[in-house]
Amino acid sequence: MTTSGTYAFNPSLGELTLYAFNLCGIRNTSLLQEHMTSARMATNLMLSRWSNMGVNLWKVDLVTISLVTGVSTYNVDQNTVMVLDTYVTTAQTGQNIDRIILPISRTEYASYPNKEQEGFPTVYWFDRLVSPTLTIWPVPNTSNGPTTLSYYRVTQIEDANFKSGQTVDIPYRWMEAFANGLAYNLARVWNPQMVVQLKPEADESYMIAAGQDVEVVNMYISPMVSGYWRS
Repeated sequence: MTTSGTYAFNPSLGELTLYAFNLCGIRNTSLLQEHMTSARMATNLMLSRWSNMGVNLWKVDLVTISLVTGVSTYNVDQNTVMVLDTYVTTAQTGQNIDRIILPISRTEYASYPNKEQEGFPTVYWFDRLVSPTLTIWPVPNTSNGPTTLSYYRVTQIEDANFKSGQTVDIPYRWMEAFANGLAYNLARVWNPQMVVQLKPEADESYMIAAGQDVEVVNMYISPMVSGYWRS
């Protein structure tokens, strides 16, 4: 058996768009500039929707910031969609010690009577503004040594453009879901009679891709151990 031996399949947005138009019954020779303008808008709106539908693992990274004594609120990059696991690191006896902290809501943070109380942070509130912030409590005190806050976050999927053969900011396993989803969205504008046929195909391919975009690990359920936290 002879195979390619390569793993480089990564079509450009233009190639995927042509295929998506074909799926919704529009041939390449029929395409005009307005078709491509519509496709660019549909692509970026769909990627925005994907960010809202779940954790896109390929867009998760780790951010670490230095905490400052008496400062509880820190700026978060605007391309942050959601904050996941968060922990505080302190230097003790010559080594770094990590302690996880948990999320709280705006309502719970508002209920704290002394928001200026200093101590070891145990919770955080992610305020999802246009320019988001992350507030931790108790307010950190770094007098015992350098202290950092680290958090895994899901970032926005990069903008999709046709310029210079740019590719889409998605991994290989999401290619079919992208093409079928784009075909469905384009059909809503350019070929409405195909919408009923393309919708279930788009949904199915999304569910298959999303079902694989998970961490394959064992799940453990245990009660909260209050003694883990230090006041």
